[in-house]
Amino acid sequence: MNKKISRRDFLKAALASIGTIGGAAASAKLVGNANAAPFLDGGGDKHNEMMGPHGMVGVNGEVDHEANGFNPTDMLTDFDYGEVTQENGQTVHTYNFVAVDKLIEMMPGIEFPAWTYNGRIPGPTIRATEGDRIRLNFQNGSEHPHTIHFHGIHSYEMDGVPGAGPGLIQPGEKFTYEFDAEPFGLHLYHCHAFPLARHIAKGLYGAYIVDPKDGWPEVDREFVMVMSGLDIDFDDENDFYMVNGIPFHYQINPIDIKVGEKIRIFLVNMLEFDLLNSFHLHANFFHYYPTGTSLTPSEFTDTILQTAAQRGILEFTYKQPGLFMFHAHNTEFAELGWTGNFNVTE
Repeated sequence: MNKKISRRDFLKAALASIGTIGGAAASAKLVGNANAAPFLDGGGDKHNEMMGPHGMVGVNGEVDHEANGFNPTDMLTDFDYGEVTQENGQTVHTYNFVAVDKLIEMMPGIEFPAWTYNGRIPGPTIRATEGDRIRLNFQNGSEHPHTIHFHGIHSYEMDGVPGAGPGLIQPGEKFTYEFDAEPFGLHLYHCHAFPLARHIAKGLYGAYIVDPKDGWPEVDREFVMVMSGLDIDFDDENDFYMVNGIPFHYQINPIDIKVGEKIRIFLVNMLEFDLLNSFHLHANFFHYYPTGTSLTPSEFTDTILQTAAQRGILEFTYKQPGLFMFHAHNTEFAELGWTGNFNVTE
């Protein structure tokens, strides 16, 4: 008798055998049956074998980043200014986006039929200065109608929703979104075709940063982190959680920083099918700037909550070396992929 396993059953499976999750998930197809029983049982030695640093769940091996066409480590600092030109005294950033249906290896041995902007999840991190012109040439190379909806200020015709301006961009069609970058802060973009949650969850989203005209206060390093989830059996419940597209990536590949360096993180929550997401920094506190639209922090804390499409800027400095965790402070999210480490050295 077939019995659909819940997300928490999947966590039990991961705890028992995530070291071989590719083959197990593929054979069981995430649907409980007699053949899937070994995937759901056990623990013990296998549990210990797949534990990562600090006793967190981990995976054996990595996805093929080259075949995927993107690497979450590179995405941390991959700020895209487009082709920059001057027109009538205004700086113009021109981008070319293509919506592409693409199989992406999200976990070792698990491929996901993603919908992407420019073949990556998340899409490019668009960056400009307040008052600059954004010109984005969008081509729909997918088999489904899509749009690009920007959070920020723009005209009705450029809102990227059905019925506004060109509405849905059909397969094979093109449209140019154009508007001034405002207000300064941390924003985002995503497809606004319906069903909306599915179009976003399949991978059509990205970060959009508008720098203040006089720039941000100086820091040593800037990183962008886009939080999201992965529903691999399409039951509108997430099976894995991740930052910059691949679960567990920053646990396997810690982020290198130095003692005393001031770090700025542009943190965006694009999680669907769960109400809240969170970020917790170990052994440290950070200043938090909601939406990044003020240069004055709202709080000094070590944990923040964000609901869908909320975002904010974190700034912090480590005083001592070590391997320090960061993760969602929802334990289920952390154990299903939303966890990582900062490798802090002298």
